[in-house]
Amino acid sequence: IRKIERRTEVNTARRSRVRTFVRKLEEALAKGDAAAAKLAFTAAESELMRAVSKGVLHKNTGSRKVSRLAARVKKLSAA
Repeated sequence: IRKIERRTEVNTARRSRVRTFVRKLEEALAKGDAAAAKLAFTAAESELMRAVSKGVLHKNTGSRKVSRLAARVKKLSAA
């Protein structure tokens, strides 16, 4: 029970970190700042993949999120 409690804490922290990085990217996209969005995307991508490697997110979920964010960054850069 103690072990599960500790893992839950760690996983919650990791999930929160992922959401923070994704939120920063969302804010950059909302502002329309392509340069900031690219930097934020790089950070968010690595954080998402790190969560996948740690078992917080499923591999396909991480890939799907990265793919969708990349498409939005690309769309903003092209505009």
